[in-house]
Amino acid sequence: MSPEVAVDRDRCMGSGNCAFHAPGTFDLDDDLKAVVVDAAGDPADALARAVEGCPTAAITVTPGGEREAPVEPDG
Repeated sequence: MSPEVAVDRDRCMGSGNCAFHAPGTFDLDDDLKAVVVDAAGDPADALARAVEGCPTAAITVTPGGEREAPVEPDG
């Protein structure tokens, strides 16, 4: 089963880190906000790097469709 991948567009600042780390999963739209283009577009390690690299903790990835709260970035 594919993971559920979501972007909180209110939190997203359009850094593009997600699209850099997981280009098969994320892209930036015309508003320069991240969008999910294919939840199964990248392996789990790439998704993990995208989540960790998001400066605003706008991305959640959950296996089997169980939503989790976003993790606040350190610092």
